[in-house]
Amino acid sequence: MNLLAFARGPALTVALAVFVFGVAWRLLSLLLLPWARDLAVARATAPPALVGAVKGFVRHLWPPRPLARGALIVTVNGYVFHLGLAVIVFGLAQHILFLRGLFGVHWPNLPSGVISAVAVVTLASLFVALGRRLTNPVLKLISTSNDYFSWFVTMLPVATGLIAVSHLWAPYETLLAVHMLSVSLLLVWLPFGKLMHAFLVFLTRAETGIVYSRRGAEI
Repeated sequence: MNLLAFARGPALTVALAVFVFGVAWRLLSLLLLPWARDLAVARATAPPALVGAVKGFVRHLWPPRPLARGALIVTVNGYVFHLGLAVIVFGLAQHILFLRGLFGVHWPNLPSGVISAVAVVTLASLFVALGRRLTNPVLKLISTSNDYFSWFVTMLPVATGLIAVSHLWAPYETLLAVHMLSVSLLLVWLPFGKLMHAFLVFLTRAETGIVYSRRGAEI
């Protein structure tokens, strides 16, 4: 078995299994915890819980007005690499074929040149985020190995994908194998590191919105 066969076979299968069961375990372990009952009487004008949850999520898509100007660059950069990653994952033809094999659904792909340009911007944006973490005194103080490794496993598939499509430094089969192994590493790490916020953000922001709206707070 060569490296590409290993990456496309056992490595990816194990990574997907760890990802699925890891995410399910994290979510279930959180949702099955005892829920504290809110003994405060809801405001008469409080909206339904679903409305409060949606409002809480939407409201936190952007910083509060007093903080918006100071956090503008950080916020915009965050959107750049998050949206960039989404475009790469769901817009590249090869990725769509892979997802079609898993779920049986597909959609039109974007031109490869567009994906490459988005990947370059996304990679640059990720390095901007790392630079800020290394230079901002507060962020540097509170950052842990979890933060840096999560950044690394996010950056690696983007970088190896760009190298693979550019056919640089090694045969394409080897580059593709390295890229797929980097994706497997990301899948394995995601449920257990801070990248789990990709799923938890919906629960935490919804809960905040429900609590605030129940108590009549403006968010």
